Amino acid sequence: MSDFVRAFLFVFLAVLCVGAWASESTLSVVRTFSTDTPPANIAVSRSGRIFMSTHQAYGAEQKLLELLPDGGSRAYPDTQFSPPINAVLGVIVDEQDILWFLDTSWGEDGLGRVIGWDTKNEQLYKVFYVARPLVHKAYILNDMAVDRKNNMIYITETASDTTSALLVVDIDTGLIRRVLEGSKSTVAEDKKMLIDGQLVKMQGQEARVGVNPITIDVKNEWVYFAPMSAESIYRAKSADLANPKLSAKQLEKRVERYAAKPISDGITIDQAGNIYVSDLEKNAIGMIDAQRQYRVLFQDDNLLSWVEGFANAGKQGIYATSNKLHLSPAFNNAEPGPDTFYLLRFEPAAFAAFGR
Repeated sequence: MSDFVRAFLFVFLAVLCVGAWASESTLSVVRTFSTDTPPANIAVSRSGRIFMSTHQAYGAEQKLLELLPDGGSRAYPDTQFSPPINAVLGVIVDEQDILWFLDTSWGEDGLGRVIGWDTKNEQLYKVFYVARPLVHKAYILNDMAVDRKNNMIYITETASDTTSALLVVDIDTGLIRRVLEGSKSTVAEDKKMLIDGQLVKMQGQEARVGVNPITIDVKNEWVYFAPMSAESIYRAKSADLANPKLSAKQLEKRVERYAAKPISDGITIDQAGNIYVSDLEKNAIGMIDAQRQYRVLFQDDNLLSWVEGFANAGKQGIYATSNKLHLSPAFNNAEPGPDTFYLLRFEPAAFAAFGR
């Protein structure tokens, strides 16, 4: 059998498996939250511990939680930071069980931090400080992907709609570089965001949000990222992003438009290369398959109202948070906001193709 025939059969069987999975896959509610703990992003360790940041658009007191098996939660980590943690969005647990989280402090003396916490030994692992000129006056350390092959962290720095960029953190040396600022792969497109038929605004202006969703494949080879306000997703080789010798123009030329996508917040990827995205305008979760085609997987106007973040939890499946962010006071300038939010779970298409 020729290599071409083998490749054709592999793709054909994968498509059949994904089609069968799509007709049987279900979405389940894992947790329900109140306004005290509005979910932002979610992270799961190899042992199954679940960590969640809370969204500061709702002004939650606790910034980062561990969700306990009995249905409760606790502030995490159980330690004091100086200065105190201000606002956390991105959280992820890497293959070494280090919980990484992004802390953003705003104002004239704004100072961001990338904090790594050892969840096995319950102790601080590393802290990297992010200050000007690495960030501008308007900045948010939004989301990230961790690459243990090159020992790098790739952060989406959602600045203004024209100055968004990626930050590349060298875990070994602490060197931080700002890359792809102003690139078409990082800045917002001129796209209106309509949810439930209403135009979404931020601080009275039409929402235009730069680079936000980001993920890395299981081989740590490709990093996928996109502006929230955009209809394209891009990718770059991790080796290129990690290479400080590439000029801005050289790196820009190596960024590839990967596929079409909806206006979206979170993304993740499974072992088969399927990318899962939040479809904000449709109150849905969608998937870009390995053939780069997009489809809606689940749609629910309540459960999937603004899906914020995803976590690929291996054999446990994929977790997703929804928080109705467009109805928060930070967006709609009105009270009261919604009072119920969700943590959800589903099995990825990779289970159908390759098993757990």
